[in-house]
Amino acid sequence: MKHLLFLGFFLVTMHLAHAQAKLPDAVPASATKDEQELLTISKTKWTWMADKNVEALGGLFAENCVFVHMGGSWGKNQELTTIKGGMIWYKKAEVYGAAVNFFGATAILLNDIDLVAVVGGREVVNPFMVTEVYVKENGKWKMGSLTFSHLARPVKLAANSQPPQH
Repeated sequence: MKHLLFLGFFLVTMHLAHAQAKLPDAVPASATKDEQELLTISKTKWTWMADKNVEALGGLFAENCVFVHMGGSWGKNQELTTIKGGMIWYKKAEVYGAAVNFFGATAILLNDIDLVAVVGGREVVNPFMVTEVYVKENGKWKMGSLTFSHLARPVKLAANSQPPQH
């Protein structure tokens, strides 16, 4: 009986281990083609944000995309206006880990980052877990949401390259 109980516990544990969400890790696991595509899109997005490339970002963001920041939340047009006008300049996103989880035609990408940004004319750096939600429409990934969650961990960027924390 003990062996049967142990076997049942082992099988349930193994099933749950495989059902766990993928979380950002400094040592990336092998990525599927779809995961790699989204990781590339996300990396490119950070470059576009740093370059204030609102034309490219406008093509990536779905019309009803939502953005959640430490100071508020808004839609696509406000985000593009904020980037173009320099109210927030996403100067550099140092990505320490990323992971993609799929739910049908929806993907949730998590990024563990330190973000160097200029906000209201002041340069700051903050540690964030960034949640990006993508939906596949007509064979193309569109961003549906971008959320910045401030982390309790210290900033990882080298001390000599850090602006003041916000």
